[in-house]
This record gives sequence, structure tokens and C-alpha cells, in this order.
Amino acid sequence: MAGGWSRDGAVQDQIDASVDEAIARARAKLARGQSLTNCEECDAAIPEARRMAVPGVRLCIECQRMQDADTAHSGYNRRGSKDSQLR
Repeated sequence: MAGGWSRDGAVQDQIDASVDEAIARARAKLARGQSLTNCEECDAAIPEARRMAVPGVRLCIECQRMQDADTAHSGYNRRGSKDSQLR
């Protein structure tokens, strides 16, 4: 398939690079180092299974769940933007 001035596969290479960058950013956000035995927010004990599964864990499951819920909203109304595009 002709792609103008770009070589074949250039679009896929760009998509692959974007995915690789997103993975690298996500990995950089992961905790590292020694896990805490008690949550730094509520001081509850962090189960050993969680400490082994998530290296560098700093929050108990409940505090992590609350933190994830707070950051899960992007603030972007996708439905609204689709509706406005259809008009």
C-alpha cells in the first residue's frame, strides 16, 4: 500500500513506539525497593502476600483502592465529545 512519502510500515512503527513509551511510563510509576510492613496512610498492617506480590508497596489494599478511585477519572467527557461531533 502506498503511503506517500513515508516508507511501508512507518505508521505501525509509530504506533509501536507510542505503546512502548506508555509501558515505560507505567513501569516508572511502579513502586520499587523494600515494601513497608504497615501502610503509610492508615498504619494498618500490609499482608505478607501483598508485600511479596508488589515490590515496594507502601499502602494497604483499602488505601490503594481509595487512591486508585481518586485518580481513575480523566475529567474528559467522551460521550459529550462524540455527541458534539455527530451534530
